[in-house]
Amino acid sequence: MTTDMRELVREHYAEAARSLSEGGGCGCDCESIGCCGEESTTLVGKGLYESGERDALPERAVSASLGCGNPVAVAELHEGETVLDLGSGGGIDVLLSARRVGPTGTVYGLDMTDEMLALAQRNAREARATNVHFLKGLIEAIPLPAESIDVVISNCVVNLSTDKPAVHAEIARVLRPGGRVGITDIVAEDRLSPEERAERGSYAGCIAGALSESEYRKGFQEAGLVDVEVRRTHAVADGMHAAIVRARKAA
Repeated sequence: MTTDMRELVREHYAEAARSLSEGGGCGCDCESIGCCGEESTTLVGKGLYESGERDALPERAVSASLGCGNPVAVAELHEGETVLDLGSGGGIDVLLSARRVGPTGTVYGLDMTDEMLALAQRNAREARATNVHFLKGLIEAIPLPAESIDVVISNCVVNLSTDKPAVHAEIARVLRPGGRVGITDIVAEDRLSPEERAERGSYAGCIAGALSESEYRKGFQEAGLVDVEVRRTHAVADGMHAAIVRARKAA
């Protein structure tokens, strides 16, 4: 089941990347929570970024944003830092991070989907970003050394994992002491059972696989992170919310 669900998610986002690469629309189907809505009303995607940020990036990178927030702003990045974006998709958060950390910093984008990686690399070339690297792999098995990353970001991706404890453990592993997490994701109110979450949307549409707020906190705490914060930003379905998740690795 785990392999089947991961393949369903991979194909969902591969199709989104193919659509965007061919000049199609927003690349999502209308089951997804941010699907192709007007910018003033959409709950995910490019409408959650400031216009000044979007204007400096290739249009395909902006259109490929299928996230639920702006983790680059959440993470408060600094010059010279090394950043990892889990589930980097078309690369919008990698490219924005690259601008924040500057030429002395480095940003890695990790994605399991060949089509998204190709789109992201194309966008990086168009943006002339020289301090970014895109890696193929799973967020449950990050292909980077331990204690090599200052900041881990992610945008509406952890909910898609079929092994969230592994994701939490891998984030803790790659963070340097004192490193931090700045994630935007979908969370469920604690009152909702997994079955009730699945009634509100699909797994690939970022709903059915969402953790509850308490589960998110517990997962990071069990992985050894501290100062875990889960703060709702806006509702996306009954009992389901986009949220900012922050944590850090003790120094």
